[in-house]
Amino acid sequence: MAISQGILLLIVILLVPMAAAATVVGLGGGAEEQHAECLPTSCSKHDSPEIRFPFRLKGRHPKNCGYPGFDLSCTPLSKYPALELPFSVSVFVKNINYTSQTILISDPNGCFPRQHPNLSASPFQFLTNYNYHNFTFINCSQIITYYSIDWSEIDCLSDQSHKVYVVRSDSSPLISCTKMYNISLPDYTYRYDYNTFFFYWLDNNTFGVPLNWNKPICRDCEAKRKYCRLKNNNSSSSNSQLLNGLTECFDKPKRPPMGASTKRKIAGAVLGPTLLVVVVTAIYHVYRSNKMKKADQVKIDKFLEDYKALKPSRYSYADIKKITNQFEDKVGQGGYGIVYKGKLSNDVYVAVKILNNVKGNGDEFINEVQTMGRIHHINVVRLVGYCADGFRRALLYEFLPNNSLEKFISSNQEKHSLGWEKLHDIALGIAKGIEYLHLGCDQRILHFDIKPHNVLLDNKFNPKISDFGLAKLCSKEQSAVSMTAARGTVGYIAPEVFSRNFGNVSYKSDVYSFGMLLLDMVGGRQNTVTQNTSECYFPEWIYKHLDQGEDLGMQIEKDGDAKIIRKLTIVGLWCIQWYPVDRPSMKVVVQMLEGDGDTLTVPHSPFASTNPMPTRGTTSGRTFNSELEVISES
Repeated sequence: MAISQGILLLIVILLVPMAAAATVVGLGGGAEEQHAECLPTSCSKHDSPEIRFPFRLKGRHPKNCGYPGFDLSCTPLSKYPALELPFSVSVFVKNINYTSQTILISDPNGCFPRQHPNLSASPFQFLTNYNYHNFTFINCSQIITYYSIDWSEIDCLSDQSHKVYVVRSDSSPLISCTKMYNISLPDYTYRYDYNTFFFYWLDNNTFGVPLNWNKPICRDCEAKRKYCRLKNNNSSSSNSQLLNGLTECFDKPKRPPMGASTKRKIAGAVLGPTLLVVVVTAIYHVYRSNKMKKADQVKIDKFLEDYKALKPSRYSYADIKKITNQFEDKVGQGGYGIVYKGKLSNDVYVAVKILNNVKGNGDEFINEVQTMGRIHHINVVRLVGYCADGFRRALLYEFLPNNSLEKFISSNQEKHSLGWEKLHDIALGIAKGIEYLHLGCDQRILHFDIKPHNVLLDNKFNPKISDFGLAKLCSKEQSAVSMTAARGTVGYIAPEVFSRNFGNVSYKSDVYSFGMLLLDMVGGRQNTVTQNTSECYFPEWIYKHLDQGEDLGMQIEKDGDAKIIRKLTIVGLWCIQWYPVDRPSMKVVVQMLEGDGDTLTVPHSPFASTNPMPTRGTTSGRTFNSELEVISES
């Protein structure tokens, strides 16, 4: 950094004097360039009149380039230059004819009669080679409905309380009207429009009010194809000298021959700016380098600040009230408590779950904080913080705006709005999240409550597993876990959680719950369906139709939907096998969902009703007791 600053200082010391000298050489000129600053210009490239003596453009031409009263200025309101006249008269100049010394003007506000009485004080007047007619402007307190064709209402001067008319001066006066002023107008009008006054057809097919000027006289120079200027004109001339001066003609500027001095000027004009560009580039390089380093530091500081938020932080109950703005935005409610939307100080939105103060709440709270504090996966919701302030307890999660998966699979309309391809991606994301819980952490995490309500969707509908209140930790080498009581949600609980007749409780219990979730996604949580007027269990119904090659009755909208439905159904049926040993691991489930589905085979029936034996039956060579005994195991 110090080296680059030293180099920059050396460049500035060496090049600035050279650049300044070269620029001076390039800008130097002889007496033949004294009028270069008065060269013609315009306000825009299209349809704007050329501006030169006796007119001058403010901001571009010095005062000695124009004649008093002929100052023009560009405005963003129009492509035409504005002419400021005495008594605050302002008009747009649409055309300038230097040969006839005529200008064509228009009123910016579309009400030229308002400015006409003050026009006599300007150096411009109506054209003199026409016959004039006398007109009178009158102010009437009521609407005149019986006036002749010589009367015309001036809308822009009238209002609800009075009307202004222009009439021929020889018309009979009315008692209810008051004379305002007389004017004489030339008989050159193309048509009458008394609000914009008279529109006149001039060259360039432009309408406007034509005016001319008598002084200074430049028409002779224009006839000779030369430019006009005041004699002895310079920047120090006073207004009286300008007004009394005479004009002279001079040749239009031409490109001078390229002699030695001209070449030096060109070289100076090129070299000077080039050296300046080098200096500016060097300065910019150092400035940009400093700015990038500062931006990097800000980025690092922000990352470290946000990284602190990645680790679950402890908040007081007062913090919770501030984060939720006094519990203003309620987004959900369940048996566990109420969920509010909140915002942290670094503009990170969170979902704040206020836990009910009920029996067992303490164990679930400790379980969820302990479990989720070690989880970092794209398909698992992140625990931002927690509150344990006396008997008040709360959990803060990242906020996911699209609510739970249950909302989208319980309604056919919502499910079809996502499409089967997106539902497949959601199923694959959930499977990868469960696989991470089983294999990706130091200890295996068993969720025990996989269901659509506990799968949240972010703004891009990426699934995230939530609610670890019932989770258990065990080593990866441990094949089974002890459990004192069944846990989970009815309809998603694996058979072995109820009865050890089916085997030991293990990570395969989450596989069963995931299989039921897949079938929910396919069937929209239809627990029963009507088939030949008899009611049957939906997973069993869908197995029979799939096994017999019958249509599943799902709505197909795009090519490939049927293939996705069949894949989800087969994977779901593999996952809900009654015996844990018959279920695939989540790693295999992910591979099945990632495959094309053509090689998947339908598993054997996992349902007791497929065997008519009332007490004992066989499934895949294994015996089981159809009258399940619920046992408690420590």
